Amino acid sequence: MQQVIHSWVRDPRIRKNDFWHAYIDYEICLHTDSVYFTKKTSSVRRRYSEFVWLRQKLQANSLLMIQLPELPPKNPFFSLNNAQQITERMKGLQKFLEQILQSPLLLSDSCLHLFLQSELSVSKIEACAAGRTHYSVAQAVQRCGLRRFHSEEDLQKQRSMCCDSDSDSSECRDPEPQMKDLAINKAESTASLDLLGTSQEESFSCSSGST
Repeated sequence: MQQVIHSWVRDPRIRKNDFWHAYIDYEICLHTDSVYFTKKTSSVRRRYSEFVWLRQKLQANSLLMIQLPELPPKNPFFSLNNAQQITERMKGLQKFLEQILQSPLLLSDSCLHLFLQSELSVSKIEACAAGRTHYSVAQAVQRCGLRRFHSEEDLQKQRSMCCDSDSDSSECRDPEPQMKDLAINKAESTASLDLLGTSQEESFSCSSGST
């Protein structure tokens, strides 16, 4: 039987590091019956710079045996108030994921699984994949709390979208939502910081709900 892997990049939300610096992260939703994945349904949030890291890591780990697809280019004029730019970036990130998830070689890479199904920071993903943590890759994935998998309809009902500058990162959302609400709801979405790489990760208490 043919195995199916569905992925979505959606729900852009603004995150604020401090008064001057903010970025957008995006939700990555995964639904699959593939034997490559222990968890069949998951949801995590990642930012654009983490996608850049993932591509570089996968390219290095594959020993240049395959040429990875391109990410949407970094735009020095990327604006959190530009709905079209945000939508185009989301579509580009989703296309990138769809293409790499078609490669059996890449599907065997632990970094990809931790990127998609844990909320570890990229530095901790590298450490875990290299066996330098007290937990294994499987434990990192399994101990992340499951969250209910939201439908597009649910997301539209809960929409409070936000945008960002060319930093990157977000939660699960519709690829083409009502982007005009981004700027309006900016203050709401920036309230909670994304503490990737902190004690949250070490305790595997994935508050944003990955799988």
